Amino acid sequence: MGTKKQAEKSKKLWIKVLAILAGIVFVFLMVFSAVGSSWITSLASIKPGDVVVLDYTLKDAQGNPIVTSDQQLYTQLTSQGSNIMFSKPLTITANQSLATNLSPVQVYSQSAGWTNQLALLKTEYDTISSSIVGLKVNDRKTISLPSAESEFVSAQQLALSNLSVSSIQVGDLMPLGVSDTPMASPQSSSTQYFRLAEVVNKTQDGITLDFSYPSIDITVTSINQATS
Repeated sequence: MGTKKQAEKSKKLWIKVLAILAGIVFVFLMVFSAVGSSWITSLASIKPGDVVVLDYTLKDAQGNPIVTSDQQLYTQLTSQGSNIMFSKPLTITANQSLATNLSPVQVYSQSAGWTNQLALLKTEYDTISSSIVGLKVNDRKTISLPSAESEFVSAQQLALSNLSVSSIQVGDLMPLGVSDTPMASPQSSSTQYFRLAEVVNKTQDGITLDFSYPSIDITVTSINQATS
């Protein structure tokens, strides 16, 4: 008799347990439905063809930030007197070579506002594009960028821009116009974008400019997976 009562009690207990479990599963499914599939995207890694949004900071040879999409960093450095420029995040297609010689990036400076576009070179874009494959949302990486060609600007060319060799020092940064063709001269009227170049050498005949940006710090903020 006692055994029968124990069996009935055990049966009722299991019914309650199953009911509770069913409720838990129901709640879990409701939560999963509310969250959607965004969590799956956050776990996915970047594949070729994905369109990726990157927060970034582009740096010069001394490791100084030139342009950044980090609002906090921009505010901090400008308050310290830096001439750093601000930009919106980069949107880039993973592992896809740029079809043109440069990719213009709209930049903001305290002196000029949003009027200028910095030229990101094809070699730089392609390096970033291939280097982000395999990363996930919130992943960070420092990418080494290939060197750009240096250019000699004569004293006569500087004079056309009301500049002299004596007024320029090694280490100075100079904004020069560039176009979607091989590097344009500083006086070219057809240029639409600019590049900050560092003075790496000077003589009485002129100055040598280096257009390279050796590294870029990136953070993956979103991944739009390529459709098959």
